[in-house]
Amino acid sequence: MPSFLSNSPSTPTTKASDCQNDTSVSLPSTSTSTSSSISSDMWNYLWIPFLISLSKELTLARAAATTISPSILLPNQLADDSPSAPRCPTSDINLNYRPVIGILSHPGDGASGRLNNATNASYIAASYVKFVESAGARVIPLIYNEPREILFEKLNLVNGVLFTGGWAKTGLYFNTAKAIFKEVLARNDAGIHFPVYAICLGFEILTMIISEDNQILETYNATDQASTLQFMENISIEGTVFQRFPPVLLKKLSTDCLVMQNHRYGISPQRFQENELLSSFFEILTNSADEDNQVYVSTVQARNYPVAAFQWHPEKNAFEWGLSMIPHSEDAIQVTQHVANFFVSEARKSLNRPPARKVLDNLIYNYSPTYCGKAGKGYDEVYIFAEPETPNKTRCAVHGKCHGHVKL
Repeated sequence: MPSFLSNSPSTPTTKASDCQNDTSVSLPSTSTSTSSSISSDMWNYLWIPFLISLSKELTLARAAATTISPSILLPNQLADDSPSAPRCPTSDINLNYRPVIGILSHPGDGASGRLNNATNASYIAASYVKFVESAGARVIPLIYNEPREILFEKLNLVNGVLFTGGWAKTGLYFNTAKAIFKEVLARNDAGIHFPVYAICLGFEILTMIISEDNQILETYNATDQASTLQFMENISIEGTVFQRFPPVLLKKLSTDCLVMQNHRYGISPQRFQENELLSSFFEILTNSADEDNQVYVSTVQARNYPVAAFQWHPEKNAFEWGLSMIPHSEDAIQVTQHVANFFVSEARKSLNRPPARKVLDNLIYNYSPTYCGKAGKGYDEVYIFAEPETPNKTRCAVHGKCHGHVKL
């Protein structure tokens, strides 16, 4: 206890005389002396409770500081700083810390022929590449119209596949996506962990492939629209793309427009559930509504495979600026990051470790993106892959003949 609290109320006389000596007025009468003594006693009784209360507050403040301070100490300030403690824990041998994602290219140049009008041109929007790289993986482009043997050689170099948005639902592109998806399922059935993300058009194509019905999609009015995600009742997010989302962000997904929609096709929850092939393969996680308040399935997760599909664009929030309704808030950016992180965390479970030289020869770094955002709509950057349509083809730096790689 502080020394200024050591005098007790049992010694009022001493305090009274002290107070009297301090006053400038001295009256000889007994009544005045008695009054002065009473006044001194009153001051004692007023000050002592105040000082006791102040002492308690100081004690509580010190206790609070003691409780909080460990959480803000630097590691070298902690008491347990034994030199024998391991500085860098051993890496998990069951995880691949150098994952590579294959992204399937889409027909065209991403700008309606304004950048490259070759009939065999295909592209990958740079936002998908950045999306994957932001979570700690590298990218190999899977060029949809290159020879199938080349395509499947590349598939042996990656730890997961991403199907992008776009418009092509027929022809060679559809057949290539279907062949890749069936190969991925076969590898997973063989015990080889191989994740797939399918975004927008990718969602639609997987819906068509799994349902075995190319006419199953319905039309919606959801172009250039920011929207919410409405979670299914009693759904468990354990093991899904949403499992690492903070609870506050999960709640905001259903109340704030944090996701970007840009599609004209989709599937209603009713039609989805009525198709036994679809409902047995996928579990619906979220629904959304278009501009006409028509509800469609917006996020699904495979029940027995590391496959997730999105009828929205998680990559756009952080990496696209052309469309007016793309959300760019801090919460929206966190959505992008969490979705990318989950995908790459699944890719790290792949034990496929191909020769490093082959990976380097095929990485997206062998190509240069083209800036196309000046028009104020569409993509900001695209990677374009086009084989020269002339009899004399330029020798390729990777394969000796041109498959869209960097030319020598």
